[in-house]
Amino acid sequence: MHIAEGFLPPAHCALWMVAAAPFVVHGARAVVVESRKNPENRLLLAAAGAFTLVLSAIKLPSVTGSSSHPTGTGLGAVLFRPPVMAFLGTVVLLFQATLLAHGGLSTLGANVFSMAVVGPWCGYGCYRLARMVSLPTWAGIFLAMAVADLSTYVMTSLQLALAFPDEGSGYVGAAVKFLGIFAVTQIPLALIEGLLGIVIYRFLSRAAAPELTRLGVPVADVTSGTSKEAAHV
Repeated sequence: MHIAEGFLPPAHCALWMVAAAPFVVHGARAVVVESRKNPENRLLLAAAGAFTLVLSAIKLPSVTGSSSHPTGTGLGAVLFRPPVMAFLGTVVLLFQATLLAHGGLSTLGANVFSMAVVGPWCGYGCYRLARMVSLPTWAGIFLAMAVADLSTYVMTSLQLALAFPDEGSGYVGAAVKFLGIFAVTQIPLALIEGLLGIVIYRFLSRAAAPELTRLGVPVADVTSGTSKEAAHV
């Protein structure tokens, strides 16, 4: 979920805004560099942002009466690296807060930090680890998208626990409660998002193979389900 407008104390809003700002500024520079260096990838860059916008706008009921949703940031992190997704994710969250009332402006920093910073970096880290141990590329994509989703919700739960500690068990107790509540819907959702990533990866291998190669992502051999590892950088 995106933390709603007015849900966090003002001091927490300011804290997360300050924490997220350096990543967003760095991400904006990374987007400019990528656009100038590889202008032929601009369409795929825009598609990565649009994918995150659409996927993270799908709200599913959670057991608390709140909602859970996919994030879509893992795929963009693999294609363009996490700094780019910090900026694209911020743009997505800003649009959703102003146009869809999904999230809020006061809580923008907290939502950016969880979905556009922590999620992409954790997902990309798992992708790189999968490549290091020679797992198939599709498995790395699956892990990137599933872990980006889950880590976003872990971070959000910790943010909420920090703002609303349990009266008896404090921060730890509140964190366990928030994590447990959202695990019911978020774990299945993360697995589904990972499977969706595999489908999209195979589609891009057909429709945008040159772009994937330029980005250093192995192209799947859609006839056999394997990847052309020579394309990997």
